[in-house]
Amino acid sequence: MPIRYSYKEIKQMTKGFKDKLGEGGYGYVYKGKLRSGPFVAIKMLSKSKANNGQDFINEVATIGRIHHSNVVRLIGFCVEGSKRALVYEFMPNGSLDKYIFSKEGSVSLSYKKIYEISLGVARGISYLHQGCDMQILHFDIKPHNILLDENFIPKVSDFGLAKLYPTDNSIVTLTAARGTIGYMAPELFYQNIGGVSYKADVYSFGMLLMEMASMRKNLNPRVERSSQLYFPFWIYDQLGENREIEMEDVIKEERDDVVKKMFIVALWCIQLKPSDRPSMNKVAEMLEGEVESIEMPPKPSLYPHETIQEDLETNSNQTVSDTGSTSYLEEIATTPLMHSA
Repeated sequence: MPIRYSYKEIKQMTKGFKDKLGEGGYGYVYKGKLRSGPFVAIKMLSKSKANNGQDFINEVATIGRIHHSNVVRLIGFCVEGSKRALVYEFMPNGSLDKYIFSKEGSVSLSYKKIYEISLGVARGISYLHQGCDMQILHFDIKPHNILLDENFIPKVSDFGLAKLYPTDNSIVTLTAARGTIGYMAPELFYQNIGGVSYKADVYSFGMLLMEMASMRKNLNPRVERSSQLYFPFWIYDQLGENREIEMEDVIKEERDDVVKKMFIVALWCIQLKPSDRPSMNKVAEMLEGEVESIEMPPKPSLYPHETIQEDLETNSNQTVSDTGSTSYLEEIATTPLMHSA
């Protein structure tokens, strides 16, 4: 079970919150060090997001039981007055976004390594969905929430938005859409395409996988051809016509198959209807198998076309809770949905 720390101990571990690693909607993350030696990442939850103490301890107990090589391990927690903290193992290589979206001076990973990371992430999410006593739906799968250890083994992290459900609950009830625009499943907005379930994480993984295979964001407003604006559509057309996928220095003979396989699996994951998407277990199987054995999926679509105009007219001021004040419908009206956060 995770260890309970006092707030004083948390302050000591972080040397007075000296070394900030990052921040998100749920608070700040600091680097710390346990008395026994190992480094840790300590997430201080903001007051507005902190639930009551007992709920928090119950969730900590569930997440603390997760032991999987592709899920970040929760070492301890703090609940003291209004203070809430989570103590995780430290991942020295940081988050995946640093490696797949090329920046000057960034470390580049081989396609073999990118593929191995994608398979590890698939296994980690599959474990959350099917391997625990409770089904854990993450709701915020994206490159920033995939952390890499010293050997570049990927670990799914950041359960700030996660919901815990009994494993026999196939459909879940959400009071508000949650996640990051660009990775969020359409059923979080359109109730007429299916209920919200673990398939929402499958969709987010598909968007992540598409970015890993292409080493670029799914939406690029600066491309020359408008057909490339929403990348998954463009990729689908390229694969359908059996063209070489023309990306900067991408397809070389030895990595053709692995990239093609990642794209085809991603296209299965981002199908509009949840019922058309595979489970994460099946996703991992497809990634492990031969590309020839994977059938080409139907072309994905962004939203239910027959409802989009009506939605834009009636809900243009609707906001998406848990993602700031961004209006999803304004987003798709201006940038065909996918805005990478």
